[in-house]
Amino acid sequence: MNRYPLWKNLLILSVILAGLFLAWPNLYSQDPSIEITTVRGTEITDTSAGEISAVLENERVPFKRIDTREDDKLLVRFATPGNQLKGQEAIEQTLSERYRTALTQTADLPGWMRAMGLNQMSLGLDLRGGIHVVIDVDMEAALDQALERYIGDIRTQLREDKVRYLTASRDGGSIQVKFNDPETRDAGEKALKRAFRDLDIQSGKQGDDLLLRASLPEVRQKEIKDFALKQNITTLRNRVNALGVAEPSIARQGERRIVVELPGAQDPGRLKELLGATATLEYRLVDTENSVADAVSGRVPVGSKLYSERNGTPILLKRRVIVTGDQITDASAGFDSQSGSPAVFVNLDGQGARRMRDVTTENVGKPMAVVFIENRTTTRLVDGEPVKTTRKVEEVISVANIREPFGRRFQTTGLDSSDEAHNTALLLRSGALAAPIQIVEERTIGPSLGQDNIDQGFLSVMVGLALVVGFMALYYRVFGLVADLVLVVNLVLIVAVLSMLQATLTLPGIAGIVLTLGMAVDANVLIFERIREEVRNGNSPQASIHAGFDKALSTIVDANLTTLIVAVVLFSFGTGPVKGFAVTLFIGIVTSMFTAILGSRALINLIHGGRRLNKLAI
Repeated sequence: MNRYPLWKNLLILSVILAGLFLAWPNLYSQDPSIEITTVRGTEITDTSAGEISAVLENERVPFKRIDTREDDKLLVRFATPGNQLKGQEAIEQTLSERYRTALTQTADLPGWMRAMGLNQMSLGLDLRGGIHVVIDVDMEAALDQALERYIGDIRTQLREDKVRYLTASRDGGSIQVKFNDPETRDAGEKALKRAFRDLDIQSGKQGDDLLLRASLPEVRQKEIKDFALKQNITTLRNRVNALGVAEPSIARQGERRIVVELPGAQDPGRLKELLGATATLEYRLVDTENSVADAVSGRVPVGSKLYSERNGTPILLKRRVIVTGDQITDASAGFDSQSGSPAVFVNLDGQGARRMRDVTTENVGKPMAVVFIENRTTTRLVDGEPVKTTRKVEEVISVANIREPFGRRFQTTGLDSSDEAHNTALLLRSGALAAPIQIVEERTIGPSLGQDNIDQGFLSVMVGLALVVGFMALYYRVFGLVADLVLVVNLVLIVAVLSMLQATLTLPGIAGIVLTLGMAVDANVLIFERIREEVRNGNSPQASIHAGFDKALSTIVDANLTTLIVAVVLFSFGTGPVKGFAVTLFIGIVTSMFTAILGSRALINLIHGGRRLNKLAI
């Protein structure tokens, strides 16, 4: 009666063994480490590890080893956080022109585990330590930028409709366009109302001047602010991905603030540098009518600007920019089909595409240059102290003749390597910040505090587990020991699923695990009480076991299903700590249903199945 077929027992055993295997990496410790990446234009070579090793040995900083990662990065492992900080300081003082460093914690897993893709659980900011930053978005600047864009669009629209106007300029929070006569003003009003339906356009008079006043309605202002906040969140999320931080959290807070949490990161200076970084492209026509030599000697013609190519050759470009980085909607790295050199394939928005098409149509056969603009941070020793300075670098990366008109999609070549093409595409794809930002709150949680949280959380789980195990063993005897064993298996499966999915474990997540342990044993309590009731009703022990599991099943499923729904709702609408709680609660409920229903019955079947029983130790 109470026997599982062989295939079902093997299936349950396979799930348990897989869980043990996936949870195994969490038994290994984590090393304080430094992640080494290259500055643009340089690459990780066979000699890079030797250079870094020589620097650390020269500064007498002990380290465990240097690993080469598949993503073209080096990982320097240390035994203590103190040596980690000393190592970072030594590398930045000596090799900051070539390499960038980031502090991290890395699991010391065997090579075969890494080769199989096994990982430890990802720990949240409160457990692993890291950086918490609150950013304020300058909404007033976002509205100002929107008005400036509208001014340019209004001028273009009036020129296209051949409506003569005197001036178009800002006047406080609105745009003021002046005309000579009422007929021209009426024609301008008609053209602008047709083209800009999202603007509030009113005609008026100021002294002897006839004018149109365009302003942003409240609804449009709210749309611009919401877009600026969302665009900044997207841009910041793309930028922090470059840090390689596990599960970064970037979320909206209120109407104008963004919260950034980076578990494992311990370098707020690097975070600020990354958040404020700018890398973009500008497309300009080459000035072929004036002398470059005269410009180099100081006689730069009006309407032109002197630049330098990467090899140092001076070049004269038109000041008028064709398109800029904020008009780029997408960018991807690849290779030029003809030369095979690294390239960035660029997509423009509608306005940028129209402008690029117009300019290239008018200038077929003439050269066009691509200007790469980037903020670079370097570290220098001043009076024995490292001082970081940021400078704006503008260099021409490509000059090519316009063979034929093009618009929305085209490619840019002239990059040093495929890595630079990839990085450039990443920064262009992440986009420019839609509005200026300011860090208004900053907290760094050290790994020692995170370790304290881990120790206390682990202690709470162990205490809760021990109390439950003791109660079940005393109250339900052999059946209680079965429940205790499947409860331990349930905890292993939770850790295994968290490791497999790389879901972030936080302090509220640990609370979810503790709650799950209580709910998991609750299912066994329902089953065991039903068995005891069947025994009291005079049924045989085997029949009581069978009836106990069958009759309690619907109650267990109903109770756990409602809890699963709550977990889904919490994850869908919650943020931060609430999501961490919901994740472990959801995983724990699923695993507890497996262990409490299938696991415990399989064990009891192995113990009592097929035997003649006069009584049960329950």
